[in-house]
Amino acid sequence: MSDFAITAMLIVSLFLLLGSSVWIGLTLGGVAWIGMQLFSSRPAGDAMAVTVWGSASSWTLTALPLFIWMGEILFRTKLSESMFRGLAPWVARLPGRLLHTNVIGCTIFAAVSGSSAATCATIGKMTLPELDRRGYPEDITIGSLAGAGTLGLLIPPSIIMIVYGVTADVSIARLFVAGILPGIVLASLFSGYLAVWAAMNRKRVPPPDRTMGFAEKMSESRHLIPVVLLIAAVLGSIYTGIATATEAAAVGVVGSLILSALQRSLTWATFRDSLLGATRLYCMIALILAGAAFLTLSMGYIGLPRHLAEFVGSLGLSPFMLMVALAIFYIVLGCFLDGISMVVLTMGVILPTVQAAGFDLVWFGIFVVIVVEMAQITPPVGFNLFVLQGMTGKEITWIARVTAPFFLLMCVMVLLLWFVPQLATWLPGKM
Repeated sequence: MSDFAITAMLIVSLFLLLGSSVWIGLTLGGVAWIGMQLFSSRPAGDAMAVTVWGSASSWTLTALPLFIWMGEILFRTKLSESMFRGLAPWVARLPGRLLHTNVIGCTIFAAVSGSSAATCATIGKMTLPELDRRGYPEDITIGSLAGAGTLGLLIPPSIIMIVYGVTADVSIARLFVAGILPGIVLASLFSGYLAVWAAMNRKRVPPPDRTMGFAEKMSESRHLIPVVLLIAAVLGSIYTGIATATEAAAVGVVGSLILSALQRSLTWATFRDSLLGATRLYCMIALILAGAAFLTLSMGYIGLPRHLAEFVGSLGLSPFMLMVALAIFYIVLGCFLDGISMVVLTMGVILPTVQAAGFDLVWFGIFVVIVVEMAQITPPVGFNLFVLQGMTGKEITWIARVTAPFFLLMCVMVLLLWFVPQLATWLPGKM
């Protein structure tokens, strides 16, 4: 059979299994088994056992459940309420006023969560009722929350970065540090858009509740101290070389437990719920990673990645056009798959191509994270859209429409990353 026929058969098998509601991890493993059994000489069962065990026993991957657990613990504390109290006085005089709490709150919480959905849900529970009570328009409050919630993937620690680092064999610590500047720049673009929108829609922005003196603002800022200390402990230990990403994740768990205890929200029920929530989420991700590892091995034996890289090379695409093509590919793929599935499903095929094009793999990791962020707010399978639909009861098409400006800002961020690659490479180079 030709490479095209083999590829078409595997893709059809993939979508048939996904369409029949088979779990994504089992679907990836099933397609890999079909490929190994029919188109290679190596026994499929032996290859699957070795690959799945190797994927599940990776020490680097240990950071993933720990960061997820840290986010689950903080999700059940009073952290979000404290963040709003600490941020609100400082943004009251900016154009857009309290709308900026969505962006700044998501930026801060992203630095201790790692999950886009958790960031969006946690900050949404905090800001949406408050902004609604003060009379801010629903379209801009929900749209800005959906867009800013995606920062949970870009600002370290990030679950997607850990998954990419494991599948692409790239230093997770370097990826974490590489995401800091692009995350700040993207958050600044969001806030800049809110300021411009507010300047053009002055009548829709409610007046400030009351003005606070500097001393009162500083007093309210004390509520930000716990989360700032936790961020400093996690990212500082990585950047200074004191801890690896896995060890920093353990530091984060211990720190979040201490915070929860100090806030008197650490009970047996919250501890159990956070542990069970983290276990369920990690088991889902681990199954996807195991299936994807087997699929990558299967495609390697068949030779599809090499042939695809040769095909793309024969097209004569410039590096810029290759970047544009990959961005469009991931955005379209994001209409049907979640972010983790997108990364693990495509890396085995895409990496040889981008390496041949001379892309830096740390830079490419940040690029992938941003385009996966864009997929979080594209229907029909946009996780952030689902989260907000559940929280607000709005139609998913309406949420997607009010989120569109922030999608376009992410497109601008991709172009910035291309023309100023130092945004992603400068900090890792200083480690």
